[in-house]
Amino acid sequence: MVRTRGRESVQRARQPRGERAREVFVFTEGEVTEPEFVEWVVKNGTRATPEHRVHHFIANAQVSGARRKPVPLVRDAVDKLKKAERAAKEAGLRQDAWNWPQVWCLFDRDQHQGIPTAFAEARQAGVRIAYSHPCFELWRLLHFQNYTSTFGGVCDSVVDRLKHHPRFIESYGPAGSVSPDDAKRIRPGQLDDGYKKARQYAERINGQHGGPDQTRWDPYTNVWQFVEDGLGIADY
Repeated sequence: MVRTRGRESVQRARQPRGERAREVFVFTEGEVTEPEFVEWVVKNGTRATPEHRVHHFIANAQVSGARRKPVPLVRDAVDKLKKAERAAKEAGLRQDAWNWPQVWCLFDRDQHQGIPTAFAEARQAGVRIAYSHPCFELWRLLHFQNYTSTFGGVCDSVVDRLKHHPRFIESYGPAGSVSPDDAKRIRPGQLDDGYKKARQYAERINGQHGGPDQTRWDPYTNVWQFVEDGLGIADY
């Protein structure tokens, strides 16, 4: 079950400091794939530090439309971070503590406008970004194979490669084909034992990009940083 803002509890602020979990608020561009991915990772992942508890929330689960584009997404996240940090200070947490709250935005290049603006505003406020170019499906593809060439900014090219991988197709049953809607779902078996490989591939392709314009980082994905630094997961 996806945790939303409505299930946040003020009672956690009254817990002893050593027992308080880190609160991680996640704003996703996508309404299906990214939230399902987050829930799958939390359920199936191996924690880097088991005694460190993390409470995660899909903070914009009830939001649709223009508010899911990068710039509005980041601005909503900035507002959330201010509230979360204020509550943390009132609870007596230190800003350098492991359980200081985090706010993350997960969004893609696609054909969005204002990507550099979104990055700049997030950086200034302390909001963290997991960014994929051309789209989140690249991170999923890297669980099956390496890929270093440009996609020309076309997400359909990534999806086509993903949909033709035998292991990906098998996760949807014996039908032998995957519809566009089905392809958005995270199915059992898709990501099993693929994290270390995907992380390694992602670091290699990300190393090709050094310029300040994130719209030119093709291909690119740093979803692994969200998995480790945000959710506290070391592997899955």
